[in-house]
Amino acid sequence: MLPFRLVVIGTSAGGMQPLIELAAGLPADFPAAICIVMHIPAYAPSFLPDILGRAGPLPVSQPVNHEPVLPGHLYCAPPDHHLLIEEGHFCVTKGPKENRVRPAVDTLFRSAAYSEGPNVIGVVLSGLLDDGTSGLWTIDHFGGTTIVQDPQDAEYDSMPKSAASQIKVDHTVRANDLAALLIQLVAAPMKASGETMANDEDRQRVEIEVSIASSAHAFRKGVMAFGKVTPQTCPACGGILVEIKEGGFTRYRCHTGHAYTGDSLLVSVTEAIEDKLWRTMRALEEASMLLENTGRDFAAAGNARLAQEYSRKAEEMEARTQLIFQNIVENKSLSAEQLDHDVSKEH
Repeated sequence: MLPFRLVVIGTSAGGMQPLIELAAGLPADFPAAICIVMHIPAYAPSFLPDILGRAGPLPVSQPVNHEPVLPGHLYCAPPDHHLLIEEGHFCVTKGPKENRVRPAVDTLFRSAAYSEGPNVIGVVLSGLLDDGTSGLWTIDHFGGTTIVQDPQDAEYDSMPKSAASQIKVDHTVRANDLAALLIQLVAAPMKASGETMANDEDRQRVEIEVSIASSAHAFRKGVMAFGKVTPQTCPACGGILVEIKEGGFTRYRCHTGHAYTGDSLLVSVTEAIEDKLWRTMRALEEASMLLENTGRDFAAAGNARLAQEYSRKAEEMEARTQLIFQNIVENKSLSAEQLDHDVSKEH
């Protein structure tokens, strides 16, 4: 275990300003390490270290694989890589995506909880969907301290609201009070190492999930024993999804390693409907064009009867294409936030 406290922070949309306020509010002698996962596109460089480095006195960087974790530093996950903590060092990997993203908040939180137990302080800030909920549950389960941004203070409240709905968080805080709270918490004595709700089965599963994020090979690591095999398939690879229960929270992981909360899986499945409808529409249009072309060939050869039948079938295909297109127009990507919004509008 590290000889200092480890703070892990997860955020997405709306998280930049709270992070800037945090960096500005921390002293140069802050005695803990802070690791940050912010959802950023895989195809673009991250300017987060530069922005946070200008905002406050602490050094900020993107760690490399096997780099030691040091106190008084801010570390930002690099684009398209998971950031994990293993035995006082960073593990920077391209393991399977979790909740449709890499880096994922849950992978960092889960690895920190497994490695550092009650030494960890987990923070979930503004963001969409629910990445961070499972990870914060794991931190709580392994004896760590849990914090969420006040949902009323968050630009996007889905991530902190989801986390707070699944566990009894230790602190709910406004963004501009987070630095002061962390200064207070890292100065307090750590919880005893025995203060944990995790049993041997929890530890074994979390150990495997951390190793999957590190090096994949989920099937060989025993992912199929995590829970009940479901009828759902992974939107990313088509693999079988296994159901994982964490308190009142259900997650899914496929045998190749991709992982989803119920909400992120719902978004992926409903987005995939549109993709499949476009492919169906393309196939119908190709069939319609082929029927039309072949019909013209029969007409040119003087076979009016077959030419007419091919033309009629082409018109049928075209009518079916219009129905598919209407379904595409009406299709909507669904999430817990979207459904809650729809219900609120109805009432």
